[in-house]
Amino acid sequence: MQLPVVYQKAKEQVFMIWTTLQPLLAVHVGLASSAKAIILEQCGKNKGYREMDACGFHPEGGCCMLDGPEKIESTINMKTLWKNISVEGIDIMFSRDAGRYICDYTYYASLYYSNGRAAFIHVPPLSTSVTADFLGKALQTIILEMLKQCGEHRK
Repeated sequence: MQLPVVYQKAKEQVFMIWTTLQPLLAVHVGLASSAKAIILEQCGKNKGYREMDACGFHPEGGCCMLDGPEKIESTINMKTLWKNISVEGIDIMFSRDAGRYICDYTYYASLYYSNGRAAFIHVPPLSTSVTADFLGKALQTIILEMLKQCGEHRK
């Protein structure tokens, strides 16, 4: 599902994902236009959203959830994932800061609605070395490892 670059609409769609589809895990993928690597994000932040979205708006008070904690960690241990996975042809990085724009906002909302059962991956732009097919296979490898962690949590 492609989410709009609009805070409120993205949050509404994330809410719909969790209330309607009720997945075991939601994996969000966002573009990091200056990145050269795949970046595994560990947590979402609640405040600091001051940049305007595609419609010229930003959340009231720069906040995602008025009653939410400052940050929410994913139940997926991205650091473990980062240490244990490699994809030939591209670097993988670990991060605790997804920025303060739609990506982090969406991630925080998904973590909030799911009690941490969400993940976020920043990807570099497509290029001659990072093709859509290559990126799709890399994401499949990473997501399969995430699902293994989910299975371990359920035992």
